[in-house]
Amino acid sequence: MDLYDCHRNRVPVLAIAAQVPSNEIGSGYFQETHPEHLFAQCSHYCELISQPEQMPRVLEIAMQTALARRGVSVIALPGDVALRDAVEQEPRLHFPEPKPKVCPSDDEITALAKILNQSKKITILGGAGCAGAHAELIEMAGKLNAPIVHAMRGKEFIEYDNPFDVGMTGLLGFSSGYHAMMNCDLLLMIGTDFPYQQFFPKDATIVQIDLRGEQLGRRTKVDYGFVGDTKATLQALLPKLEQNRNDDHLKASVEHYQKARKGLDELAAGEGNRKPIHPQYVVRVLDELAAKDAIFTCDVGTPTIWAARYLTMNGQRRLLGSFNHGSMANALPQAIGAQVSYPGRQVVSLSGDGGLAMGMGDLLSLRQLDLPVKIIVFKNDSLAFVELEMKATGFLDFGTDFAQPGLRENGRGSGTPGIDGRYAGSGASDADAGAPARWTGVDRSRRLPAGTLDAANRSRSSR
Repeated sequence: MDLYDCHRNRVPVLAIAAQVPSNEIGSGYFQETHPEHLFAQCSHYCELISQPEQMPRVLEIAMQTALARRGVSVIALPGDVALRDAVEQEPRLHFPEPKPKVCPSDDEITALAKILNQSKKITILGGAGCAGAHAELIEMAGKLNAPIVHAMRGKEFIEYDNPFDVGMTGLLGFSSGYHAMMNCDLLLMIGTDFPYQQFFPKDATIVQIDLRGEQLGRRTKVDYGFVGDTKATLQALLPKLEQNRNDDHLKASVEHYQKARKGLDELAAGEGNRKPIHPQYVVRVLDELAAKDAIFTCDVGTPTIWAARYLTMNGQRRLLGSFNHGSMANALPQAIGAQVSYPGRQVVSLSGDGGLAMGMGDLLSLRQLDLPVKIIVFKNDSLAFVELEMKATGFLDFGTDFAQPGLRENGRGSGTPGIDGRYAGSGASDADAGAPARWTGVDRSRRLPAGTLDAANRSRSSR
């Protein structure tokens, strides 16, 4: 699943997969697979090495493909070939990584500016493709008086220092982002592949800018599509934009966001010695205590909801998750990788009890590598997000209760001691004190916020 996550998140990776001895391929040998088929859906390049002479050039092609197409390359290497003498060869590629700028033509930029200048109620939906273009995005929103809704993967690149931010939409979002999109007369999509069709407006004009032309119109009808990277496109577009004098849509959207944000913050208020505590409160306190350049990872499910709503991005923090592929139990493996890659930064993993139970062997890896990853486990006593989806679809929740396997005790047995945070204020300083894990019991009645259920019901009614 890790390669699927990397591939769908456009992370360049070179994977070397072992293969059975060459003379046994095709015989149904012990542990034999066909990597060229096995990895076909999670790689841009996958080839079998049958002779040592292949290796230098195939290795260069694999690495160049991973970098250029931003994804996974796989080389399958039989054991007997790996034991042969290597072919020594000087590298053939001596140039640095190319960094091209992709921008629509001058005529297209002029046409795009005309479309935007004629519209008065514009909403921007931005995603991870806005990385590195924060200043340009904010300047454009100011000229257009446009509220900015962000997708989950765009949160860390868009949310901070942003007076036009109105939050997210979709199942993880809240009402202000939804209404900002539904009440606009033009939706401008920038660097996003937001997948949920039911959350797009039906009557608005939709403009999409994306580096990958194959993504234009993939999620909703698009009236005008432009191929270009965000920074270069906005830099060319900004001088041609006129100041929108009508700020009614922006004001209404921001006011709606402030009300929605107030309601979310009230759910995260501490209540003295109340047991069990709200998960919202746990993540709010974490947000206050975590380092300015902390790296957060969150499991698929309710930990992603709490991360989306209560972790504050600032341009230095990172937020990692399986936001495209939806792999279960992803948080701790990603946290281990982040801590190994950035030993000087604070890394915090957010997991549900169900998610952690699926990958408890990672606790042993954490101990083996002696990594200072902070682990927060939400004791939901259920597969919480599955339960939410069942409720939203109209099913009685069944088979979602989760019998606790003694995660805290298992953690201590694997060399990962922790503290038990069951009431507001308990263990509040442990993010600084260095406790590896915090085992947090949460109020089951507060796990499924009304806004999320409302969004899920809208999703259901539009199917």
